[in-house]
Amino acid sequence: MGVAALILGILSLIVAVIPFCGIVALLPCLIGLGLGIGDIIVKHKHGQSKGMGIAGTVLNALALVFILIWTLLVAAQAAAVANDPSLQEAIQIEIQKAQEEEIIETKDPDNRKFDWD
Repeated sequence: MGVAALILGILSLIVAVIPFCGIVALLPCLIGLGLGIGDIIVKHKHGQSKGMGIAGTVLNALALVFILIWTLLVAAQAAAVANDPSLQEAIQIEIQKAQEEEIIETKDPDNRKFDWD
Protein backbone atom coordinates (compact mmCIF):
# COMPACT_ATOMS: atom_id res chain seq x y z
CA MET A 1 0.00 0.00 0.00
CA GLY A 2 2.85 2.36 0.75
CA VAL A 3 4.40 1.98 -2.71
CA ALA A 4 1.02 2.56 -4.38
CA ALA A 5 0.46 5.66 -2.24
CA LEU A 6 3.91 6.96 -3.16
CA ILE A 7 3.38 6.37 -6.89
CA LEU A 8 -0.06 7.99 -6.82
CA GLY A 9 1.37 10.87 -4.81
CA ILE A 10 4.12 11.53 -7.34
CA LEU A 11 1.73 11.34 -10.31
CA SER A 12 -0.93 13.43 -8.58
CA LEU A 13 1.57 16.09 -7.61
CA ILE A 14 2.93 16.34 -11.15
CA VAL A 15 -0.54 16.66 -12.68
CA ALA A 16 -1.83 18.95 -9.91
CA VAL A 17 0.70 21.70 -10.59
CA ILE A 18 -0.35 21.94 -14.25
CA PRO A 19 -3.00 24.67 -14.63
CA PHE A 20 -6.52 23.39 -15.45
CA CYS A 21 -5.43 19.74 -15.02
CA GLY A 22 -5.69 19.56 -11.24
CA ILE A 23 -9.20 18.15 -11.26
CA VAL A 24 -7.86 15.14 -13.16
CA ALA A 25 -5.49 14.44 -10.28
CA LEU A 26 -8.19 14.67 -7.61
CA LEU A 27 -9.35 11.04 -7.66
CA PRO A 28 -5.84 9.48 -7.70
CA CYS A 29 -4.84 11.95 -5.00
CA LEU A 30 -7.67 10.92 -2.71
CA ILE A 31 -7.05 7.22 -3.36
CA GLY A 32 -3.33 7.69 -2.65
CA LEU A 33 -4.11 9.62 0.51
CA GLY A 34 -6.31 6.77 1.73
CA LEU A 35 -3.70 4.17 0.84
CA GLY A 36 -0.96 6.14 2.57
CA ILE A 37 -2.94 6.59 5.76
CA GLY A 38 -3.98 2.93 5.67
CA ASP A 39 -0.35 1.87 5.22
CA ILE A 40 0.76 3.99 8.17
CA ILE A 41 -1.93 2.46 10.41
CA VAL A 42 -1.20 -1.15 9.36
CA LYS A 43 2.57 -0.79 9.63
CA HIS A 44 2.25 0.93 13.03
CA LYS A 45 0.30 -2.06 14.36
CA HIS A 46 2.95 -4.49 13.12
CA GLY A 47 5.89 -2.33 14.19
CA GLN A 48 7.25 -2.02 10.65
CA SER A 49 8.80 0.94 8.84
CA LYS A 50 6.22 3.54 7.80
CA GLY A 51 8.47 5.58 5.47
CA MET A 52 6.72 4.83 2.18
CA GLY A 53 3.29 5.42 3.66
CA ILE A 54 4.34 8.74 5.18
CA ALA A 55 6.00 9.88 1.94
CA GLY A 56 2.92 8.89 -0.08
CA THR A 57 0.59 10.65 2.35
CA VAL A 58 2.68 13.84 2.29
CA LEU A 59 2.88 13.91 -1.53
CA ASN A 60 -0.86 13.30 -1.87
CA ALA A 61 -1.61 16.00 0.69
CA LEU A 62 0.59 18.46 -1.24
CA ALA A 63 -1.16 17.50 -4.47
CA LEU A 64 -4.53 18.12 -2.79
CA VAL A 65 -3.35 21.56 -1.67
CA PHE A 66 -2.25 22.44 -5.23
CA ILE A 67 -5.57 21.19 -6.62
CA LEU A 68 -7.53 23.35 -4.17
CA ILE A 69 -5.37 26.41 -4.85
CA TRP A 70 -5.75 26.12 -8.65
CA THR A 71 -9.49 25.51 -8.34
CA LEU A 72 -9.98 28.55 -6.12
CA LEU A 73 -7.83 30.77 -8.35
CA VAL A 74 -9.69 29.76 -11.50
CA ALA A 75 -13.08 30.19 -9.83
CA ALA A 76 -12.14 33.61 -8.46
CA GLN A 77 -10.88 34.78 -11.85
CA ALA A 78 -13.96 33.46 -13.64
CA ALA A 79 -16.21 35.28 -11.18
CA ALA A 80 -14.24 38.50 -11.63
CA VAL A 81 -14.48 38.29 -15.41
CA ALA A 82 -18.19 37.43 -15.35
CA ASN A 83 -18.97 40.43 -13.14
CA ASP A 84 -16.87 42.90 -15.13
CA PRO A 85 -19.19 45.75 -16.26
CA SER A 86 -17.09 46.53 -19.34
CA LEU A 87 -17.45 42.92 -20.49
CA GLN A 88 -21.21 43.02 -20.03
CA GLU A 89 -21.39 46.30 -21.97
CA ALA A 90 -19.28 44.82 -24.77
CA ILE A 91 -21.58 41.81 -24.98
CA GLN A 92 -24.65 44.05 -25.17
CA ILE A 93 -23.04 46.14 -27.92
CA GLU A 94 -22.23 43.01 -29.93
CA ILE A 95 -25.79 41.73 -29.49
CA GLN A 96 -27.17 45.05 -30.73
CA LYS A 97 -24.83 45.01 -33.75
CA ALA A 98 -25.88 41.48 -34.58
CA GLN A 99 -29.54 42.41 -34.28
CA GLU A 100 -29.06 45.41 -36.56
CA GLU A 101 -27.34 43.23 -39.14
CA GLU A 102 -30.11 40.65 -38.63
CA ILE A 103 -27.62 37.97 -37.71
CA ILE A 104 -29.66 37.29 -34.61
CA GLU A 105 -33.36 36.81 -35.19
CA THR A 106 -35.43 38.99 -32.88
CA LYS A 107 -38.77 37.54 -33.94
CA ASP A 108 -40.23 34.11 -33.79
CA PRO A 109 -42.25 32.54 -36.62
CA ASP A 110 -45.46 34.00 -35.17
CA ASN A 111 -43.98 37.54 -35.47
CA ARG A 112 -43.77 38.09 -31.72
CA LYS A 113 -40.81 40.11 -30.49
CA PHE A 114 -38.59 38.60 -27.87
CA ASP A 115 -37.90 40.61 -24.73
CA TRP A 116 -34.10 40.45 -24.31
CA ASP A 117 -34.06 42.28 -20.97
